[in-house]
Amino acid sequence: MDLDAYVAERRGEWNRLEVLARRRRLSPDEADELVLLYQRAATHLSVVRSHSPDPVLLALLSQLVIAGRSAVTGGRRFSWRPVARFFTSSFPAQLYVARHWWLSVMVVNVLAGWALMWYFSTNPDIISSFASGEALREYVEDDFVGYYSEFQAQNFAASVWSHNALIAAQCLASGVLILPVLYILGQNLFAIGMTGGMMIYAGHGGTFFAMILPHGLLELTSIFVAAGVGLRIGWAWIAPGPHRTRGQALAERARAAMLVALGLVVMLGVSGVLEAYVTPSGLPDAVRIGIGAAVWLAFMVYALGVGGAAHRAGETGALAPEHDVTPVPTA
Repeated sequence: MDLDAYVAERRGEWNRLEVLARRRRLSPDEADELVLLYQRAATHLSVVRSHSPDPVLLALLSQLVIAGRSAVTGGRRFSWRPVARFFTSSFPAQLYVARHWWLSVMVVNVLAGWALMWYFSTNPDIISSFASGEALREYVEDDFVGYYSEFQAQNFAASVWSHNALIAAQCLASGVLILPVLYILGQNLFAIGMTGGMMIYAGHGGTFFAMILPHGLLELTSIFVAAGVGLRIGWAWIAPGPHRTRGQALAERARAAMLVALGLVVMLGVSGVLEAYVTPSGLPDAVRIGIGAAVWLAFMVYALGVGGAAHRAGETGALAPEHDVTPVPTA
């Protein structure tokens, strides 16, 4: 192919497409012309890409096709509607759909956590293998409480948010393999059981719950949600359901998990604020625990109440029609 002749023959069309793509208002005839020129330019780009290694020409044509497509499909202005829809419909609906998974994870972990705390608190020989004597006394009397006020509140909030977000992300990302999620939950469960057992054994059980519950109710629930949704992805490989392949089931569950992941960013942010500002505050224990319990109850109402209503209304998490982009034919 004579590239110079090919470019010279079509340069006029490309220039015209560039002019039309820049205009804000087009007449009906100009709009039809724009679509036609865009389709032709996309075809020209395909031809040039397969016959010429010229990077400059490819870059110019690619930019022209992108500009043409933007003009044909219309620009996207920022709108708060998708954000509002996400928090009032999409996210709670996905929480509701996956409720059996994360509620089951929550119940099992809470019961196992209580059992571990009781076991460790009644077996001091096990506790002494981790800490004993002066080290144990210093931890239960100073270090445990001091941890929550060691750093400035805003820095501490960011630190715990990023740490918990990493754990949640690991649960979601490794859910397809199932076992890593169980390992992460096991690590978290052992840490809570051991810490609680040490504090109860040393006679500081009240301090433990007073410092854990204000933020821990929402924080742990967020981790349980991530783990449950992650396990739900893994189960799609095992039982994809009728009339769909394993790949289709996995893609559907993974898309739902991404919606949940976005919502968890906010949930963990709220729990980080509670941990940094409410947990170490000078408020009475009952008030701090009450704040944490109120926030947790609000989340449960949101997930099961608002989410259930959104699910029954047909919310699937798919893009709204006005934000969907229908492919434009290029030939």
